[in-house]
Amino acid sequence: MRQLIIVFLLLMGIHTTIMADVLASILQQKILKVCIWPEYYGISYVDPRTQELKGIDVDLAYALGQDLGVKISFIESSFATLISDIETKRCDIAMFAIGRTPKRMEKLSLTTPHLASDIYAIAAKSNHRIQQWEDIDKPNVVVAVAKGTYHVDVMKQKLKYAKLLIVDSFHAREQEVESGRADVFMTDYPFGVRMITEKEWAKLIKPSKPFHTTFYGWAVSQNEESFLARIESFITTIKHDGRLLKAAQKNHLEAIVLSE
Repeated sequence: MRQLIIVFLLLMGIHTTIMADVLASILQQKILKVCIWPEYYGISYVDPRTQELKGIDVDLAYALGQDLGVKISFIESSFATLISDIETKRCDIAMFAIGRTPKRMEKLSLTTPHLASDIYAIAAKSNHRIQQWEDIDKPNVVVAVAKGTYHVDVMKQKLKYAKLLIVDSFHAREQEVESGRADVFMTDYPFGVRMITEKEWAKLIKPSKPFHTTFYGWAVSQNEESFLARIESFITTIKHDGRLLKAAQKNHLEAIVLSE
């Protein structure tokens, strides 16, 4: 029995060492597994016309890989599966503008932010009732939000008169507004830019004053101190050497980049 206990403790020690030294494993295998959400315009977006993956966090993932001397393997994820994908080691890091929310901070280690966005609303141009931000929180107005996003909790707290409609997907919230079943859906700056760029029916409603600014960074598993420290060093470097700003400008996100 004593020998079995010793073997068990030794195996646990080995397992803990492996789990704790993720960075060493990445460098040894020369592959960094990066979770992305391929529908996030300007962030990590697969262009339906060219099937090209592009966006600021895609560019920065390649820059990180170059700095580490490893290849990048992109793995499809989503905000709904983010925590599970990180905890189960489907990927080493999630790089698709992860908002710093209390729920995520309980489960994951979030990096210093490199972007920050307020909440915006998308309405149909044909909806003449919604012309400005102050038109949203009124009786008989329906506000759509996507399940799994931080917009759900924020709008639950903020709305006093409008009805909140929680839908299962990002596409569903668009459909609700385009069809007239909802008056607006809530989003952030990158997705708002996508909507008015690609959808003729859509108009962007900006807050008249700061509403709820969210800071975006990346996410890794908790208790991976050496890996997190290396990522933090990379973020500091790209803020100082101009690579972050250059990537933001390339993807039309300079308005929300945090260069300092």
